[in-house]
Amino acid sequence: MLALLSPVLDWHLAWLVVAAFLGGVLNAVAGGGSFLVFPAMLGTGMLPVQANATNTVALWPGQLTSIVAYRHDIRRNLRLAFWLGLAGLLGGTAGAVVLLNTPQRTFLHLVPWLLLTAASIFAASGPVSRWLERRKGRSGPARRTHLSLMFVATIVVCFYIGYFGAGAGFLIITLLSLCGFQDLTEINALKVVSTTMANGIAFVIFIVDRQVQWHYCLVAMVSCAIGGYTSASLARRVPQPVLRAVVVVIGLSMAAWFFWKNG
Repeated sequence: MLALLSPVLDWHLAWLVVAAFLGGVLNAVAGGGSFLVFPAMLGTGMLPVQANATNTVALWPGQLTSIVAYRHDIRRNLRLAFWLGLAGLLGGTAGAVVLLNTPQRTFLHLVPWLLLTAASIFAASGPVSRWLERRKGRSGPARRTHLSLMFVATIVVCFYIGYFGAGAGFLIITLLSLCGFQDLTEINALKVVSTTMANGIAFVIFIVDRQVQWHYCLVAMVSCAIGGYTSASLARRVPQPVLRAVVVVIGLSMAAWFFWKNG
């Protein structure tokens, strides 16, 4: 009986529960939950590609609910949302397929660089958000980039989402703002469409390819959902700059740890 219980009582699984809960809190109030959940997945002994795939599947249902939340704003830009959603599907498919064809050791050596890149993107999100707020007050209509260029650029960003994805939401926000969008609600609605489609197709590909470790995935999914649900009070009590700083420190610390481990 004890032999059957020992895998369940493994401290790696306990840490995954805690990390997924905290990741759900961070995703709800600031973003960056993958900085905790992905390393916790690796800590269970999963292969790197499987850990990334399982992390993607565990976190995606929470992203799907965002589509419902922004449904009215999406309807106002339905044609553009369709093309950005298609770009998300194409880019996410390519990224997921390339990930599945990346050798485990190669991906493990890429992990610290990916975490460092994601943490740097997240660190830049604060200044980008402030820049967007300043642009919001400008008078006059914005001149928007041609749809074809926006479509191709979104595919490139969504390739990264399908391959790894941490911090990619802010890449989409920056891309849309550079393309002439000024309204933050409109930007977030279009971002949700492209990122949800990119992660959604990766979700399907990883499941079909049997890369998902379901016993860990379901534990993380439930813990993350509980963390997101209980995050409202934290969001009111802790200033956003503090939360963002915590996420950046976690991301850089995880990157440093993997650089040390791989070295």
